[in-house]
Amino acid sequence: MKVIRYTDVDPVELKVAGPGVTGRVVIGKADDDVNFCMRVIELEPGAQIPPHAHPWEHQQFYHAGTGYVVRDGEKLPLGPGSVVYVAPDEVHHVVNTGDTPMVLVCLIPKGVPEI
Repeated sequence: MKVIRYTDVDPVELKVAGPGVTGRVVIGKADDDVNFCMRVIELEPGAQIPPHAHPWEHQQFYHAGTGYVVRDGEKLPLGPGSVVYVAPDEVHHVVNTGDTPMVLVCLIPKGVPEI
């Protein structure tokens, strides 16, 4: 069993994103996780994860902040408690429109790049 605060893990810049976006692998390969990797991603006010797609699904839970995710050109609002499922190869784009950091938990399958 592992019990930590997500802030115990040092943040790193997210490779697919622009400035102001960091990620922390809080449960992953180093923990011998069998099926998933759990990341906590933070977007500073005004930051975004640009449009991109990848061949794996992921699941997101938005803990703090406000903004939107773009699906098929439509801006869908996000806030605390929002849940998003991104299908494999689906183009997605996240933007923080608020005055505070947007914090989300993102689960991805084992075997894909963790950050």
